[in-house]
Amino acid sequence: MVDQDAKKGSGGEMVRLYTRQNDKTLYQLERDGRIINQRVYVELHFGDIAPLFMESYDWFTEEAARRVEKPADVHAPIWCSISRENCLKPIEGTVVYVLEVPAEKIIYFDEGKWDYVLNRIYLPKDETDRQEYKQHLKDIGVVNGFEFFQGRYAGKYPQEEARIKESWLRVFEIDNWTIFNVCGNIWEIRKEWVKQIVHPGEAVV
Repeated sequence: MVDQDAKKGSGGEMVRLYTRQNDKTLYQLERDGRIINQRVYVELHFGDIAPLFMESYDWFTEEAARRVEKPADVHAPIWCSISRENCLKPIEGTVVYVLEVPAEKIIYFDEGKWDYVLNRIYLPKDETDRQEYKQHLKDIGVVNGFEFFQGRYAGKYPQEEARIKESWLRVFEIDNWTIFNVCGNIWEIRKEWVKQIVHPGEAVV
């Protein structure tokens, strides 16, 4: 079921979003009146595998900033769910913020397509494009499309790297709007946007 309230609307519309964050952000919210993300927080979240993913996150941050202006002190977006049903529930050490955010502050994208960016591979437009790209790899003698940025082909096919990065822009194109594939990222959580703070054991409403 599509959450109609989460669809992008005209200026002035408020959209409900849900995001689970470390409970230490409660102090940041009280102290600063806002919560922002830092690149180091993303690195800590991924731990030892962070180097594999940070280039993708940095790419996303740069492209997202072209769509919604990024505050100067923010280094990474805050990931949000567009629905109560599909949001991450609070567990120990976390809280869920229920927000009402101005529609123009939200960067919508397809989380299913995000996996292609995260894995640094080509994001096809459709099934026809997928098959054509597979044939293209065969034509140029490439057996593994995962190795253009790291691995045996790294640095050897700059045109292919550019082609792959260009395809990633499709992550912002939502072909099928559902609560399961659409995310709505924001650059900050402002105190006035917070409608509920949900602790472990409490219900998200």
